[in-house]
Amino acid sequence: MPCPINGIGNFDSLSVKRGSAPMRIRLEVLVGVLAAATGLSTALPTEANPQSSAPLAEATAQSSVASHDLSGVWNATSGLYQYAAFSKDEPPMTPWGKAKFDAARPSQGPNGVKLNETNDRVYKCTPPGMPYIYIQLFPMQIIQTPKEVIELFEYDHIVRHIYIDGRKHPVVVKPSYNGHSIGHWEDDTLVVDTIGLNGKNWLDRVGHPESAQMHILERIRRVDDKTLQVDLKFDDAKSYTKPWTAQIRFLLHPDWDILEHICEDNLAFESFEH
Repeated sequence: MPCPINGIGNFDSLSVKRGSAPMRIRLEVLVGVLAAATGLSTALPTEANPQSSAPLAEATAQSSVASHDLSGVWNATSGLYQYAAFSKDEPPMTPWGKAKFDAARPSQGPNGVKLNETNDRVYKCTPPGMPYIYIQLFPMQIIQTPKEVIELFEYDHIVRHIYIDGRKHPVVVKPSYNGHSIGHWEDDTLVVDTIGLNGKNWLDRVGHPESAQMHILERIRRVDDKTLQVDLKFDDAKSYTKPWTAQIRFLLHPDWDILEHICEDNLAFESFEH
């Protein structure tokens, strides 16, 4: 379940303890690992070798493939404003969006209430949807195939499909919690376009609105071996007066596995949180 932490605090090292039931929150020291690169040099032959360019071409191809590798188990880092919102500043809301925000009774943020008073549908096991799922205190695994990039979230085993096989959005998109996502590579960055969200949930855990008009653009890339960065652009003319941006970072956990988590089986987690 989401972690309702009211007020402002420093949760830079907050993460979910692996292998415990029910889930417990623990502090974990995150140590950055610097990878040292080594290179081998060989003397050039005095005569031209017609095959000498073959290893270089192969290495270039392998490097290109490696730069497109987002696979692994990732967990959100600090900078998510208590893992509750995408921005510490209020996004520019329309009158409709502000009315929705004022009617929200979130479990977190300055307007936070107790869990038995919240009207956040996620606490009743409604799927969080995009982009709310990104700020759940549970890891996600990225799996890649030539057809798609799959985000498998531990929370309630939610699965998101990002199609990278060149298809377009359907002419008619059936609204859903995660919407319809297509992507393509620009150098080392996966550019993802998402439409077709159903607008049933909030954007985040503090109650910022999201309508069915929401259009999300993501730029996903590895900034180093251990860090995944997602730059988001939110465009929802019904909720916000102009598009606005946010950034999330995730740390790689190669020793973690995605565990089974069923929302209905973990409602008792609420008693731990308060």
